Amino acid sequence: MAEEDDTKIRILQSLRGKICEGKNLGAGSGSNRLRDVGTFCTISLDQEEVFRTKVYEKSLSPFYAEDFYFEIPRPFQYLSFYVYAKSVFQRDLPVGKVAIRKEDLCKYSGKEHWFILQPVDPNSEVQGKVHLEMKLNELITDNGPVSPRLQVRIIECHGLPLISGQNCDPFATVTLMGPARSDQRKTKVKKKTSDPQFEETFFFEVSRSSSYGKKSHFQVEEEDIEKMEIKVELWNNGNLAQDVFLGETRVSLKILRNNLVHKAWYLLQPRGNGTKAKPDDLGSLRLNVNYTEDNVLPATCYEALRDLLLKSPDVKPISASAAHILWDVCRDRNDASLPVVRLLLHHNRLLPFLTTIAALELENTQEANTIFRGNSLATRGIDDMMKLVGRSYLTITLKPVLDEICESSKSCEIDPIKLKEGDNVEVNKENLQGYVQKVFSSITQSSASCPPLMCDMFRALRQLACNRFPGDPHVQYSAVSSFVFLRFFAVAVLSPHTFQLRPHHPDPDMSRTLTLISKTIQTLGSWSSLSKSKLSSFKESYMYDFFKLFQEDKCIEKVKKFLDDISSNISKGTSGVEDSVVLKEGEVYKRTQGKKRLGKKNFQKRWLQVTNRQLSYHKQKGKDPLCVIPVQNIRGVEKLDEGAFNRKNMYQVIHSEKLLYVQAGNCVETSEWIEVLNQVSRCNPERLSVFHPSAYVNGAWLCCKGTVESVPGCKPCTASTLANIQLEIDCDRETERIFSLFNTSLPRLQKMEDACASMSVYLGQQKEQEEYSAFIIQDPKETFRTIKEIRDVVEELTAHHAAKGALSVQPGTIENPIVGKMS
Repeated sequence: MAEEDDTKIRILQSLRGKICEGKNLGAGSGSNRLRDVGTFCTISLDQEEVFRTKVYEKSLSPFYAEDFYFEIPRPFQYLSFYVYAKSVFQRDLPVGKVAIRKEDLCKYSGKEHWFILQPVDPNSEVQGKVHLEMKLNELITDNGPVSPRLQVRIIECHGLPLISGQNCDPFATVTLMGPARSDQRKTKVKKKTSDPQFEETFFFEVSRSSSYGKKSHFQVEEEDIEKMEIKVELWNNGNLAQDVFLGETRVSLKILRNNLVHKAWYLLQPRGNGTKAKPDDLGSLRLNVNYTEDNVLPATCYEALRDLLLKSPDVKPISASAAHILWDVCRDRNDASLPVVRLLLHHNRLLPFLTTIAALELENTQEANTIFRGNSLATRGIDDMMKLVGRSYLTITLKPVLDEICESSKSCEIDPIKLKEGDNVEVNKENLQGYVQKVFSSITQSSASCPPLMCDMFRALRQLACNRFPGDPHVQYSAVSSFVFLRFFAVAVLSPHTFQLRPHHPDPDMSRTLTLISKTIQTLGSWSSLSKSKLSSFKESYMYDFFKLFQEDKCIEKVKKFLDDISSNISKGTSGVEDSVVLKEGEVYKRTQGKKRLGKKNFQKRWLQVTNRQLSYHKQKGKDPLCVIPVQNIRGVEKLDEGAFNRKNMYQVIHSEKLLYVQAGNCVETSEWIEVLNQVSRCNPERLSVFHPSAYVNGAWLCCKGTVESVPGCKPCTASTLANIQLEIDCDRETERIFSLFNTSLPRLQKMEDACASMSVYLGQQKEQEEYSAFIIQDPKETFRTIKEIRDVVEELTAHHAAKGALSVQPGTIENPIVGKMS
């Protein structure tokens, strides 16, 4: 495997949020056409679509409620949300868009905002960057006098947008612009590439007329330079059609110095035309956008903080540990739990930590019927653990039955007030009961698939609850059911799209059905732990009547057996064969294997699916596989150079037969496919250390020109360091996030430190302790000691960031291009 650079800062970007709803879409246009057609939303990084909602029918104010999350694998300028009107017979029509500059995303983080839709203007739809070299030098003319001449070299472009789904045919124009002049040059057209190599140089005379002779030697006057600039425009050659604008940048000549070369990358900018829609003309969109950028240092920088966190389970009392203190001082506690859970899970330290904090919570629980009901560090931590390690468990247990429910879509409303015209409540009860029985059976028969870590946690919870309330025979079950039914299965049934069990948020009718199923499952799961009448807690009479349909004793027996199975000391038997779990699937373009020549027909649309056992492709979803590649035969998965087939977003699967070339829909999809395939094959003994980044075409490798197809690769393979197929845990990234949380919580950390000092001095005076009641401080001295260690490591990491920041990438490089002037 290739070795990673131990000194490099990794900039890791992710985006999480929700497309909530639209309001008055297109209402200001005076047209009612949107009332008769559906609309949908897309998310784009610059001009590359990376997410799409389903179509919502016939409403000017649709409720989308679509959650999204993805890692961002490349630099970008704008995050854009588009609203389209769905068309059956022609191209989908854009209604409007919301475009947010990357630098402005932090303004909207964590809260929902209404955004006014702006028109989709072709002149503003740009992406990519251009590499320029400029020089102002002296030229000796035939007549003798010296005159200044500008030399502009357009070297290359990177990341130009696709045109109609294909690589563009770009060319550039270079124009010297001044108050009274506009001299333009044009490059050659480059065919089918988003990363054209131009390597063309143009010359411009920038001196005054020959009659102007006030200066005896060459010197460009400042007043002239300030008024002149170079404008570079990128275009897609339309051949017989109109050329398409791809972006521009403008560089003022005043940055140039005589005989010094200015060479830099510039981001392409939109070309403003001065037209904007009136407010509310196109409607508005309610969005929740959370953009995260982690600047991850080399692993050695995090050793002190990581060690401090990993010893948290051993600290006595647990409230004095670094992990518990983070929960106390962090303003948004939901942010505090997940990185700690991930870090401890990776290092096999999570179970003792969760067990200890659960014991702490039980110490403060006075009644058995309120066990684990609040939003505490224990409940949140166990919740995060179940979602991390139980992802495949949910897929195996619930996905088949939820697919059946959502696709059959029977009416299940049993509230008389909410019944639609023509509905029969008895038929609906029968439909709902059938759905509930299928979900309930799937859950109570799934104990063999429950992950071992969850079983260990449930066993610990059961024992802790029995010790705390020895006289209550039901508490051993409620301690487990409050998590596995209430916080795991019921939540997944209610929001299957959040757990990747369904592709989109369900429509309102299906949401209501899933709500009723979830509520029923939650209640059935708690029956084994209720000492009073099982039906007395229902406020709605229709729910009381519905639950009479279930045989109480049989349900209790099944629930108890399931809870016993997932929390007993007896090891579950196993056949040694792991259940097949679909890790990712979707539509791609695949190049026919074994083809030697380039050609569009060699690429075919296929449905690609990867499980923990195999990679397969199918003609369509649900059809029999056309080809199956066992996971153990995969020897590497790497990106493919765009120039191999003049296509973007391509990767290759290297296996024991022939190379498989795949084109994904966008950069996010490409990154996700490569990641999951590398995870599932990471332990294969025959994985390669080198690969060919391009293709073998017409008897030669395009990358190294080698003529033997079996010759070893010419580039090191990407290192794969992830520890678990289901758990994509980057420990350095999680530790960086914990550092950031501590760093932003320093004022509260100081307040907690003051509380420890005050309690040590005035121990026993309740008045002093009440001032700091927001914190859990059992041992002031031990807590004070840990806070001091936290301060030290935060200070050390801050210094590391400052030192690395001083060495950060300079403006004008390909990693940090200059934002040029806009027209």
